[in-house]
Amino acid sequence: MEEDNLSLVLHSKGDLRLEQRPIPEPGAEEVLLQMHSVGICGSDVHYWQHGRIGDFVLQKPMVLGHEAAGQVVKVGSAVIHLKPGDRVAIEPGVPREMDEYLKSGRYNLSPTVFFCATPPDDGNLCRYYKHNANFCYKLPDNVSYEEGALVEPLSVGIHACRRAGVTLGSSVFICGAGPIGLVTLLVAKAMGASQVLISDLSADRLAKAKELGADFVLPVKRDDIPQEMAKRVDGMLGGMPHITIECSGAESSIQTAIYATRPGGVVVLVGLGNEMITVPLVTAAIREVDIRGVFRYCNTFLFLAARVEPNVVFCCHMLRCFSAHHSCKE
Repeated sequence: MEEDNLSLVLHSKGDLRLEQRPIPEPGAEEVLLQMHSVGICGSDVHYWQHGRIGDFVLQKPMVLGHEAAGQVVKVGSAVIHLKPGDRVAIEPGVPREMDEYLKSGRYNLSPTVFFCATPPDDGNLCRYYKHNANFCYKLPDNVSYEEGALVEPLSVGIHACRRAGVTLGSSVFICGAGPIGLVTLLVAKAMGASQVLISDLSADRLAKAKELGADFVLPVKRDDIPQEMAKRVDGMLGGMPHITIECSGAESSIQTAIYATRPGGVVVLVGLGNEMITVPLVTAAIREVDIRGVFRYCNTFLFLAARVEPNVVFCCHMLRCFSAHHSCKE
């Protein structure tokens, strides 16, 4: 093991440095990992550019990175399911205490949860990193480190589709064809959605969505009227969608999502935009459209690790192909 733990550390807004940090020693229930692949998430870029995301404010230097896979090099005394040499994907969110959220299986909502690269918690864009062994998952031989790192953004799509209740025969409208919109598309199709329409400002993103299996693509402009866009969605799908999953966070897009969804349907909000926005809430209420939020994910890595999942390998491979040429702002 090299005595080298070069790490990417954000000190303050715009102040990003490469620094040597001590190689950590794993605790009893932890493993030490030699990192192999770490993705750059939009949140990493946002912290770098703004020093905060909502209530999460950078107060001290923080290592970035949370989309990651690596190799076990040392295990703690209580770890029995992993050994040195194992290749693992890392679930970045780890509950710190046995609270009501952990007991109910929704540990992502725990106010004390550890999450890589979210102030004040360090991430794993470094050469050596320790993590709770129970949140490290062995990679099958047919899944590369790069694909293992992409299980993290894929988890967002899985959690969104679960929250939405996507099932056989669902018609789904996805707002936004960035990486999260695309993995949501892949997961929705894998869960049995009969029709998926996806919208975006970018023609290139829509072309990739079509390549990945979208039944319909809808170009949008910033000055489009939400009610008119909802009518276009209805016309393209031959009826209002059962489910709309909003992945952009744009106010007009959220408005379109509510107007477009059929009575009794579900709108899931994945994209994070301004804290305060104007939405047609009464329209949702009188049509009994459920509006559900998404915060990261939970119980998705275990779901993936428990299966021989060719669809997951395909999802990660296709996202990797897309990510290879999209800009960090996307």
